[in-house]
Amino acid sequence: MSADPLEQFSEALADRLAAVTCVVTIHTGRHDRSGIVWRDDVVVTSDQVLPDGTEFAVLHRGAEVRAKLAGRDPGTNVAVLRLAEPLPASVPAIEPAPRAGSLALIAGADNTGAPTGRLAMVHAAGPEWHSEAGGRIDALLQLDTHLSADEGGPVLTLGNRLIGMSTAGARRRALVIPAATIARVLDPLLAQGRVARGWLGVGLQYVQVPERFRDTAGRDAGMMVVGLAPASPAEQAGVLPGDIILEVDGRRTGGRSARRSPARAQGSRLRTPAPGEGTAGQRTSARAARTVRAGSRRARGPCRHQRSADRQAGHQRTAARSAATRLSARQAAHATSDGFIAAR
Repeated sequence: MSADPLEQFSEALADRLAAVTCVVTIHTGRHDRSGIVWRDDVVVTSDQVLPDGTEFAVLHRGAEVRAKLAGRDPGTNVAVLRLAEPLPASVPAIEPAPRAGSLALIAGADNTGAPTGRLAMVHAAGPEWHSEAGGRIDALLQLDTHLSADEGGPVLTLGNRLIGMSTAGARRRALVIPAATIARVLDPLLAQGRVARGWLGVGLQYVQVPERFRDTAGRDAGMMVVGLAPASPAEQAGVLPGDIILEVDGRRTGGRSARRSPARAQGSRLRTPAPGEGTAGQRTSARAARTVRAGSRRARGPCRHQRSADRQAGHQRTAARSAATRLSARQAAHATSDGFIAAR
């Protein structure tokens, strides 16, 4: 063995990569992608790079196994395949929360199923966040690299502990879907093929609270209701266009991280202006309210790519801004004297 510390470090990394047994290649028919053998008969991968289809070929160190799609969740960008035969692989122990500045090993697989490696640094680490498609990600983990065919493979500490699954964010920069997120959605995907999430049926637009109501509201910004889905839980509970949502389940809206659908799970609650307070343009700023319980939207077909869902969400936000402009022009009084919604 060389006495050079850098050479020793390099050799140790190569040995670490060679010992990774849980990474596989997924033949998609176009570009090969990587996946993680989460259980001996279950592979997880990045949903946004998995094309439409129900059957795939999985390669593990030269051996090919057929696999069927078990479920996919664009919200967390996790897709699950069920293998026709078990594979002799195991997932390492989980690393709960790496710090910014930590080194990470991104494992992938080439077109024969042999492992590939990429060394990266945890560029930023933060608290849980919600994707544009509505999924809750347990931690924000950004890496200082870009991904290719290794997207969907495991991200490991240099001590061989699993951080999570690699996926590409904006400009193809690498993110990590934490192992805790994958573990949380895996069983629903295997059992039902999807992850059910709460739904209020409201279109929202970020707004500043009218100045004369800020003392009553206790804040400067919220999310204005600019649209309601027919027969949705929000409509049935009496929510009206022009209402401003201030909190959901005790969490404030109106911040950068809250400019998405406020209902994250069935049972999320908010309070609406009490019956008898008039139309949206006539309500006072009272915060007395009835409870709105989030329902569940009917299952929709799988999204082909996470980026398609992001683009669709962007189109919806543009439409909401246009709707808010029309509302302001047509019902200016509604936009300045609306009721306020606060969560219990």
